[in-house]
Amino acid sequence: MTARDGRLVLVVFLLRFLHTGSCDTVGGRGFFGRRDPESSELVVVDRATMETLQSGLTTIFLPIVYIVVFVVGLPANAMAVWVFLFRTKKKHPSSIYMANLALADLLFVIWVPLKIAYHLAGNDWTYGEGLCKVLVGFFYGNMYCSILFIACLSVQRYWVVAHPLSKQRKNNKVAVGVCVAIWVFIWLTTTPLYLYQHTAKLREPAITTCHDVSVILDIKKPFESVRLPYFYFILMGTVVFLVPCVIITVAYILLLRTLGRGMDNSAAAKNRRRAVLLILLVLLTFLVCFIPSNVMLVLHYSLLKKGVVDNGYAFYITTLCLASLNSVLDPFIYYFVSDDFRQHVKNTLLCRSSRAVERMRVSFSSMKYSRKSKSYVSDTGTTQSSSC
Repeated sequence: MTARDGRLVLVVFLLRFLHTGSCDTVGGRGFFGRRDPESSELVVVDRATMETLQSGLTTIFLPIVYIVVFVVGLPANAMAVWVFLFRTKKKHPSSIYMANLALADLLFVIWVPLKIAYHLAGNDWTYGEGLCKVLVGFFYGNMYCSILFIACLSVQRYWVVAHPLSKQRKNNKVAVGVCVAIWVFIWLTTTPLYLYQHTAKLREPAITTCHDVSVILDIKKPFESVRLPYFYFILMGTVVFLVPCVIITVAYILLLRTLGRGMDNSAAAKNRRRAVLLILLVLLTFLVCFIPSNVMLVLHYSLLKKGVVDNGYAFYITTLCLASLNSVLDPFIYYFVSDDFRQHVKNTLLCRSSRAVERMRVSFSSMKYSRKSKSYVSDTGTTQSSSC
């Protein structure tokens, strides 16, 4: 096949794809509902939508993921908040950003049992429109909060390494101001989510969905029914997802370049390894949680805007579910960023109080470590084991 023939085949494929997409309008099969002509309170969906809402994907797989998020995310983030607030005496910008990130995850995780019960009940929401809006608001608030705080943490991490003597690297006032600004911004930007209806009472199956079925009021003008969520997710996907992604990428490239200049130093080599692990973890978080969900949100509402069939709806709701896994992955970011966090978590799990830890530190600092006996030996000959 020549290059000309290859281009011809590609053009024919694109023309067929565009022709198919133009024919798949609201009158066809799509994941949205229309008002029941016999009852304005009910919503009619097609066979594909019913099958998805009753499939094992939404009634088995999704609740399993949310159960993991709750079982792991609740204690992990609760401990992180407790450690950063009560066990970390010397506050610094990184710990402030991580504390706020843990708090954002915790505020979302406490609502996850409602999501679990919803899917286990066959996607039947029985808690009212108000709680559905609250759940949706905390879900997207957590996702965008996490992205912004990870961006701040990445920039701070680079600044500490690149400018170790700068006074700004320990400026807690700037970190607190940035965190307050982020919380106010997220509070304001999640307000539109409370301005339109998220529940839909279906005629068949006889369930009430929460943020799963978009109701199209006018078949000929589908954009009028999804105008607000369309503009909202386009704006958030561009400003609160894409821009921080660029900032994080630039920060980590500069971080690696800075650490690369000091590879002859063993400490710099150790910092570089930790930085690489941190970058890989953040990359995993974005690849699993943030990139697929934000891309599918923009794509989903762009299709609804034109009334095009959304045959990727199952993948769309799966990516939204996987986005909640950031509440499980974030504590690992704290582990790689903060030495204090690792030590405090270890002491907390061993039920050591702050006073006991300080006494141990003073006691061991006055002793010499013996490699032969693997213990600390004092001047009087007494020994203490260093194991926990």
